[in-house]
Amino acid sequence: MASGGAGPENRHPDAGPGDLYAPFRSRATRIVTLVLIVWILAGWVLFVVLTNRLDDPHREYQVGSAVLALVICVFLHLIGSVAAFPSRSGLRVRNIIGTARLDWAQIVSVRFGERDWVQLDLSDGRVLSVLAIQRVDGARARAASRRLATLVAEHEPGGMDTGGSSG
Repeated sequence: MASGGAGPENRHPDAGPGDLYAPFRSRATRIVTLVLIVWILAGWVLFVVLTNRLDDPHREYQVGSAVLALVICVFLHLIGSVAAFPSRSGLRVRNIIGTARLDWAQIVSVRFGERDWVQLDLSDGRVLSVLAIQRVDGARARAASRRLATLVAEHEPGGMDTGGSSG
């Protein structure tokens, strides 16, 4: 099964669901956005079917609604495809708009903070949100944030780097 852009350089070669280097993704967000996309597309099809029954169907309304449905579906896809890909060299965070590539040394701490998603405190003073780990996922999100914090600590200079993977 493809992992939506997670190429071999983005994750550990033996990454599995319980692996320390498995990608981070919000399950609830992906489910909700997929359901919304299906509803929007079904609603657009229903709109086209109903407007075609009119004596004088306006094609510009159908085309305009198709464009609007497409824009909304693309935005929902961007929301549903947020992810973070750990590797031995660092972390690649794909948020709604934009991707950040970080070395482990750039990450000072991992926290939920006041937001509903994990935030990374970076060595240059910035804060980077990781939308792939969200409170809405409950215990799964807490476990993912602990796994990310473990990765940060493992790659910290003089940290708990044992030379192997923990599991």
